[in-house]
Amino acid sequence: MVQPSHFGRYAVIRRLGSGGFAAVWLVRDEALDAEVAVKVLAEHWVDDLDVRRRFVEEGRFLRKVESPYVVGVHDIGTTDDDRPFLVLTYADRGTLADRIKAGRLPLTDTVDVIEDVSAGLQELHDRGVLHRDVKPENVLFRSTPTGERAMLGDLGLGKSLDAVSRVTMPGGTPAYVAPEQVRGDVLDPRADLYALAAVTYAALAGQPPYGATTLAAVLAVDGPPVSLQTVRDDIPAEVEAVILRGLHQDREQRWPDVRSFADALRTAAQASVPATARRRPSVNPWLAATIAAALLGGAGGYLGWQYGVQRQWVRVVDQQQVLSVELPRDWTRTRTGDGWRPQGATGLLPGLLVSDDNNAWSNSGAKVPGVFAGVLPSGELPAAAALPGPAGCTESPERVDKPSTATAKYVGCPAGMTTYERVQLIQGALIRIQVRAEDGAQAEQVLDSVDYKPRK
Repeated sequence: MVQPSHFGRYAVIRRLGSGGFAAVWLVRDEALDAEVAVKVLAEHWVDDLDVRRRFVEEGRFLRKVESPYVVGVHDIGTTDDDRPFLVLTYADRGTLADRIKAGRLPLTDTVDVIEDVSAGLQELHDRGVLHRDVKPENVLFRSTPTGERAMLGDLGLGKSLDAVSRVTMPGGTPAYVAPEQVRGDVLDPRADLYALAAVTYAALAGQPPYGATTLAAVLAVDGPPVSLQTVRDDIPAEVEAVILRGLHQDREQRWPDVRSFADALRTAAQASVPATARRRPSVNPWLAATIAAALLGGAGGYLGWQYGVQRQWVRVVDQQQVLSVELPRDWTRTRTGDGWRPQGATGLLPGLLVSDDNNAWSNSGAKVPGVFAGVLPSGELPAAAALPGPAGCTESPERVDKPSTATAKYVGCPAGMTTYERVQLIQGALIRIQVRAEDGAQAEQVLDSVDYKPRK
């Protein structure tokens, strides 16, 4: 496929992907100087009036919803060779399908994703639209000031509830489609609910619940899928029960809507954490000024390095080789990775501090880019409002609470620095993270790169 130079005022950067009906390109809006995605109808469908109508209808469905959890449509146009195109929000972090291919998702991450997707689906349903093709390929991720969010995209099979109040033609992706949709029954939002439950199962199991590859195979399903507890040993029975109810062949036995499904999933996941692990720790371990003092070891301590040559970024690993973070190489002039002892800890916990000047890290007025990450004592995830920030910032912080993260972003701070404070639940452990940078987008990238892999 020859790469075009422009679609109207949109300068083409590269192709993101293509399917049977359309190709998607990353472009730059030259008028607004912003990156967006353009979805263009494939050449061989240009004369099919029904396909053209459905393509444009997708844009109209998307325009019905102003939600951060649904890919937005910003413009519509026609190419020089008379193909319609949609200008969409650019999801810069790939799809859920990409992540499932890389490995099963942790339970907490899955709950976060499903919460976002369910919010988008509920918005569609509330405005009278069914998606009809919820699957990992249509769950997209986009960077945000506090990390990322999942969004629902591709309404190519979308239908208004008025339209599906009549018998409809079968359609959907076999591995995720509800049986009533295959039969061509009159549909309601519980068809999308089934697909969302199937996506949840796939995120946790690494594969869809039944593995159907044809629509006929969907109707041959008899009984529940393989138990998640036989696939992995960290899925509570309560969580599996929520998912299985969503996958019930009889829609009358499913959850009433996607919101109740997502709420039940989150409640079951949180209830599985032992009460002793939910005890709220002292706020003192999060005080910025205590980090440098609590860290043990000096700049000569062990740190592992993995170099990113093209971007000149490196991944730094602590002495115990359980905590790691990726950051610009020029931030790494001083580094300490031998661990730290936060208040409430009975011994040394994994921790690392990498910055331009570790000695100045406790000075909130210093112009020192860097990152701190450390394991906290067992406890309950705090609210974002409980995270103290640097002194002297002139603007109110942005605070975001999610099931596995509490994040506060501070701007207008001394020396022109942006500071992120986060406590995140990773692999069952609370991780305290602080990132400082002049470039907010760079700070977000570092923040989201922190990883924790406890030893077996």
